[in-house]
Amino acid sequence: MTTAVRNEVRVRGLRRVFGERAVLDGVDLDIAPGEFVALLGASGSGKSTLLRALAGLDGEGGGEIDVPDKRAVVYQEHRLLPWSRVWNNVVLGLQGRDLRKRAEAALGEVGLAAHADAWPLTLSGGESQRVALARALVRTPDLLLLDEPFGALDALTRLTAQALVADLWAEHRPAVLLVTHDVEEALLLADRALLLADGRIAREYVVDLPRPRSLDDPRFIALRRDLLDGLGVRAVATSRAVTSKEAR
Repeated sequence: MTTAVRNEVRVRGLRRVFGERAVLDGVDLDIAPGEFVALLGASGSGKSTLLRALAGLDGEGGGEIDVPDKRAVVYQEHRLLPWSRVWNNVVLGLQGRDLRKRAEAALGEVGLAAHADAWPLTLSGGESQRVALARALVRTPDLLLLDEPFGALDALTRLTAQALVADLWAEHRPAVLLVTHDVEEALLLADRALLLADGRIAREYVVDLPRPRSLDDPRFIALRRDLLDGLGVRAVATSRAVTSKEAR
């Protein structure tokens, strides 16, 4: 059962079974108001299944889910309607006055104010994903769910998108759950990184590092190594030094 509460996430004993396999098998999860949490795990571990449950898109199965009423989801695919102009896509499904004004304000926050009347097919992949972020932002969510939102972007565009999300989160402070396969992305953005394995939250990593964060920070490197170890991946040294601000 899904019950609305204000500004936080509380999950207890969440279970989702597909066929004979329990993808989620008693998941417990808390996200505080304004907290940024990253969720990692192997492919098929149930990350997106958990996100869909929080979004209210999957009500089948056991457990308790308490989430805010005001939620928004950004997927890897931008899901823009090609026959609607950009600003119409941003306010799709909303009602009320001044929708155009609200769309333009949200587009301004993602650097696309000049594209309000453009058609989605004229946008780059990075621009389309920024429109998807604006579509989430205009709903002023208390909980923002990000399902691999940068997975289809090239490396440089991905860094820019990460920086934008960091800035938008700092400005609006929704609770965030980011599903990602990218360990460095998780550590750059999140307050906590959670490892999902065998149907449960297997490990939690507190990312107690100042922002903006650097990949060259010894503490970042140590956390990266620990998280990769938890994922069963051998750490590879990197000379890359990027912070969210430097990626702009």
